[in-house]
Formats: sequence, C-alpha cells, structure tokens
Amino acid sequence: MERGEVYGFSAAMSGAFLLSCLLFAAINRRQRGPYMDEAFHVPQAQAYCHGRFLQWDPMITTLPGLYLASVGVVKPAVWLFGGNFYLLYLLLSKIHQKNKAVSGFQRILSTLTLAMFPTLYFFTFLYYTDPGSVFFTLFAYLMCLYGNHKTSALLGFCGFMFRQTNIVWTVFCAGNVVAEKLNEAWKTELQKKKDEKISSRKGSFPDLIRILRFLIEYLISLKNLVTLTVLTWPYIILVMVFFVFVFINGGIVVGDRSSHEACLHFPQLFYFLSFTVFFSFPHLLTPTKIRKFLLSLRKHPVQYSLVAVISSFLIWKFTYVHKYLLADNRHYTFYVWRKIFQRHELVKYVLVPVYMFAGWSFADTLKSKSIFWILMYFVCLLAVTVPQKLLEFRYFILPFLIYRLNIPFSSLYRQLLELAFYIVVNAVTFYLFLNKTFQWPNSDEIQRFMW
Repeated sequence: MERGEVYGFSAAMSGAFLLSCLLFAAINRRQRGPYMDEAFHVPQAQAYCHGRFLQWDPMITTLPGLYLASVGVVKPAVWLFGGNFYLLYLLLSKIHQKNKAVSGFQRILSTLTLAMFPTLYFFTFLYYTDPGSVFFTLFAYLMCLYGNHKTSALLGFCGFMFRQTNIVWTVFCAGNVVAEKLNEAWKTELQKKKDEKISSRKGSFPDLIRILRFLIEYLISLKNLVTLTVLTWPYIILVMVFFVFVFINGGIVVGDRSSHEACLHFPQLFYFLSFTVFFSFPHLLTPTKIRKFLLSLRKHPVQYSLVAVISSFLIWKFTYVHKYLLADNRHYTFYVWRKIFQRHELVKYVLVPVYMFAGWSFADTLKSKSIFWILMYFVCLLAVTVPQKLLEFRYFILPFLIYRLNIPFSSLYRQLLELAFYIVVNAVTFYLFLNKTFQWPNSDEIQRFMW
C-alpha cells in the first residue's frame, strides 16, 4: 500500500469500527438478554466456558466452532468485523491486482461497502455463527489465492466448524486451483492450433461444446489427475473428513433435524439471483445492461423461451415453503413471501422474466473470469443454495460476497451509490430493530424485526 492508501484504509476502518461500537452500545441498551437464536447459542457458549464440553443443546444444528472460538478468544463480535474488513481489502487487492487502473481509494471504498453489506453487518451485533463463518471462509479463500493450500484447508476446517455447508467453499478453493490449471492447458491447446477464434471465456454454443470436450479429455488423463491431486490434497483430505462426519452423524445437521431437511429447492437459485440484483443494482441494473439483455433476447428467442419453460417447470415442481417462513413474522422474508409470492398463485411464474434478466446480468458481470472458474463457481452456488428448504437471506451471504469480490470495479459514481444504499438499508434495519418492537399474543417477550 502507498502512504495515502494506508491513511485512507486506517481512517475507513477506524470510522467503521467506531460506528460499530456505538451500534453495539445502542443494541445492548435496548436488548439486554439473548434474542432469537442467541437463546440457544449463549447458554451453549457459557457451558463451554465452564468446561462442560459434553453438554449440548439438541436444538442447535451447527458444529461448535462458535463456542470453541468464544472459549479460546473472549472478544466482542466487532473484532470479527475488523477481521472481515481487512480480509475483504486483501481479497480485492489480490483478485484485481492486474488492473492497474483501480485506485487505492476505489479499493478502500469497495472494502467499506462490502464490510457494510447489510445482511452480514446486522448479524455482527448478535451472537450468531455468520461473522465467524464468513471470516474463516474468506481467510481460506485468501490463502488459496496466495497458494498456501494447507493453511487454506485448515482455515476451511474452522469455517466448517461454524457451519457445515461451508465445506462447499472448501471445494470452491480447490476448484480455483483446478480452474487455473485448466485455463493454462486450454491456452496452450489454442496456441498449438493457432486458433484465435476461441477464447477461455464464454462464447458461442460450438465453442462451449469444444471446451466441454477438452474438459473431459483433460480430466480423464491420469497424469493430469495426479497433478491436480498433488496440488489440492489438503482440500481432498478435508472433504474426506466431511464425508466421514456425515456417515458417522447420519447426515449434515447436528441436533434437531426436523426443521432442516435437505431437498431439491431449485427456486432458491432464483431467489439468490434476485437478492444479488437488489443489493448490487448499481452494477447489475443499469440502462446499458437492460438494453444488452433485450438485444440478446431478440437475437436468441428460442434459447430464452427454452430457459423460460425450464424455469417455470422448476418453479412448478420444486417450490417448497418452510413452516418457519410462514410462521415467524420477525424476519423480512416473512413479509417478502406474504406481500409478493402469496398475492396470487401465478406470481411465482410472472417473475420468471425477472429471474432470467437477473441470471443474464449476473453472468454478464463475470465474463472477465475464465469459463472454468465460472463453471466451478456455479456448481458451488447450486450446491450451497438448492438443498436449502428455508428461504433465509443469511444463506446468501457467502456466495454473494465471493461473487461481488470477483466482478470488475465499476465507476466511482456506482461505488458511491452502492455504499449509500447499504448505509440507508442498515439505518432502516437498525431503526426497525431498536424502535419498532411488538409482542405476540401468547408471549410477554419483546419481538423485533430482523433479516
């Protein structure tokens, strides 16, 4: 970092830290006791702090990484906010290191924006698994990008201990290595044939068929498989540990499994894409993007019609509504579902064009990445979203952050607009949480609105 960038980074992080401390004080004054899932997490952490490691609340469904961290390092959650802030900066710098047009101010601004990402930022102030889960997963990703794969796998294990589904992001880290080797081999293949018409990026259908053929030929080569195994063995060991855990445990979930059953909930992908467009609208919902999408729609009506039919079929056959989504009016998802999806049975089908634009715009912003990286990311995205029966915005945090970290830097105006939007959303969220309380008819406890 240059001196000016160091000062700017220090000022941004210090300001965010101070703001977080003030919010902590305000929340702790208003909400004295454990709230929502904290009612399970706090007593469990207290039991660990007293050395009762065999005591376990069966209602808790995640591994004890949060409580082990609490025993090892007694600290406010704001420490993890600071850790995530620095990790986001390092990741942005590493991923976009070849883009010399990006200024230090832009990197700091993007770091501040992502650190203020509303869904993650809110849970920084509650005793939830999300800040720690994000911290260790992003740290693992950073170490992977620097080639420290044993360290990355170890950090991935820590992330897995916070939330079992984070094993997908361990596979993502291994996939980064594989995608890089595939891209190198593909470029070599093109150089040999002196064919400049096909690149390592998304192209026409024949190009994709040729890439797929190359991919299959590469992966069935014993020499290539040995090379990839040597490079990714730390991740392979961790994935093997995960499968042993699943076999011994009888499933991914620990504790109460009745409310956390896996299913093929394909519309979760559509919900995630809509969520991403909402929170990244300065980058994804632009007049230029809309014009390009409409032009693509006119050029390829048959392909888009087929996508629309498939999407409608997936919505028809694979939409699940979790009981929590319909019953818990403290979460924003309750109101999204009631105000939008429950208005009419056909609403979920009417939204198909919106999902199609969201998916197209989402993929369009990743066109600077290699086709192998894109395929690997989408496989991980499907693995982490589709099996979830419950529509829960917290489940979208990591796939969103990894996506957002990897898209090209936008203009300063769009970055500022994105930050201003996050600040407004956070302000409304904390105002509602602190001031708009209510009570259920059968309970004396104060209830609060939250993500």
